[in-house]
Amino acid sequence: MTPPSRSRQSCSEPAEPTRSGRILAIDPGEKRIGVAAADRRTRVAVPLTTIEAGADPVEAVARLAEEESAEAIVVGLALSLSGALGPQAQRAQSLADALAQRLGIPVHTWDERLTSSEALRRSSGQAQRRLPRDRRSPRGKRRRGDVDALAAAIILQAFLDSQGRSASG
Repeated sequence: MTPPSRSRQSCSEPAEPTRSGRILAIDPGEKRIGVAAADRRTRVAVPLTTIEAGADPVEAVARLAEEESAEAIVVGLALSLSGALGPQAQRAQSLADALAQRLGIPVHTWDERLTSSEALRRSSGQAQRRLPRDRRSPRGKRRRGDVDALAAAIILQAFLDSQGRSASG
């Protein structure tokens, strides 16, 4: 089942990111921000890092975006299952708006419903199976930061895939 288009432009132009360079995606949380990156040429999203949200998440993300020479950013927007903007989604929208103003590059929002669940599902046990039994985490627990960065990669890949569909259709 193909989900409906869930991209939303936020405070920046043009409506589509530039065709060259790096694009970052973030999965913003109250404590951590998962970050993924992709090269526009390869169009493959990979988990990059997790950064602490800290007192100023705009500054933390902006610094990383500058270090990575990002030409666009996709911010995960945690809509409710009904599609409504809850408090977490409103914070993500505010973050997207502030990043667009601070960096002067296209900043897009993308519906990230269930991406953390999908990241947990994808990662559950994969690394655990490769470790000897005595080195495994209890009950297969994973580092939460790994899941946040993987969730950002899922957001970015979905965004990139939608851009390919709209360009070819």
